[in-house]
Amino acid sequence: MEKGVKIDRSHRLDGTGEYYFSRRLREISELEALTGRQIIKLAMGSPDLPPHRSVIKRLAREAERPDVHKYMSYKGEPILRKAFADWYRRWYRTELDYNAEVLPLIGSKEGIMHICMTFLNQGDKVLVPNPGYPTYSAAVRLAGGQMVTYALNKETNFYPDFEAIEKAGVEGVRMMLVNYPNMPTGQTPTMELFEKIVAFGAKHNILIVHDNPYSFIRNAAAPISIMEVEGAREVALELNSLSKGHSMAGWRVGVVVGKKEWIDSILTFKSNMDSGMFYPIQAAAETALALGEDWFKELNAIYYGRERQAYALLDALGCRYRKHQAGLFVWAELPEAYEGDSFRFSDEVMERCDVFLTPGGIFGSEGSRYIRITLCCPEELLKKATDNVLAKFGK
Repeated sequence: MEKGVKIDRSHRLDGTGEYYFSRRLREISELEALTGRQIIKLAMGSPDLPPHRSVIKRLAREAERPDVHKYMSYKGEPILRKAFADWYRRWYRTELDYNAEVLPLIGSKEGIMHICMTFLNQGDKVLVPNPGYPTYSAAVRLAGGQMVTYALNKETNFYPDFEAIEKAGVEGVRMMLVNYPNMPTGQTPTMELFEKIVAFGAKHNILIVHDNPYSFIRNAAAPISIMEVEGAREVALELNSLSKGHSMAGWRVGVVVGKKEWIDSILTFKSNMDSGMFYPIQAAAETALALGEDWFKELNAIYYGRERQAYALLDALGCRYRKHQAGLFVWAELPEAYEGDSFRFSDEVMERCDVFLTPGGIFGSEGSRYIRITLCCPEELLKKATDNVLAKFGK
């Protein structure tokens, strides 16, 4: 029999492995099937709560129409672009031209890749947070860029140390990725921070890309946007999403906002790579974006209840944590006397207690002494995890 054709994968995938959660959760499923154990998974931040009922009703009503099942505009329908502009005016005090400065995306994760592919040339350097969302580094590498990490740690209150970044050198840096409220650390932003970031970008001719999906989750302060800073339009793009604050992760509704020239460039790439969203989803997103404070109060009441139970779990583990974190997770330090790293700690907790925690090391070297707990699960599950730990951990 003749041998098959030998096809090697592209070199652009070198250094980019399978997404950690994809691999690890598959391994856990295999373990459960083999042993009959039931692992409590406190890892991924996939919202388990549904959207507001009015959003679902709008989707169903629009889907009944016979004229909405065709291809839609690559730049998003006016109904959604205007809804995003109105949303930014209401919550972020920012005026946007919905015809020129707003581009809906099939999720903001895809937007990160769109932006990298649009603005990076081979070898361009990109400042990427450590710890940070793994998609940032993957998108930079896949686009041919060179990742340059900057540390976020408790010594700098999980903010960038601009003096240290400049001292290390910014020659060849074309882009900087930032994310506040921050994932995984949960740190919230200030306008002073955003002003410093915009000034840094302007000083060094660096495009700032701010990823802002967590403003409305467990954030005691009013949501803020980097676009509120004077001069931000000349320096920054901002990504936003309905996945977290509106419990619409599977709907894949995101947006990038910024000046027309850059939005047009992103659209050039996007229109060659994907299509417009299903119209009923865009119409339902308009309904979601019009929701008021009551929605966020109800949503956060649930998350704060889960947060309290997560604290009890962390106390049982002997971990240390900062209160008043924002977002869908709690970021916590390993016990001070523990000698291993986050991967070993996560493995030990799962082996002894049937509880899977995210090792902070997947987000970068600065996360090696941290773990992350998701709040995207019922309080009862967090309570069960706490009971397992209290019964077995350390024995």
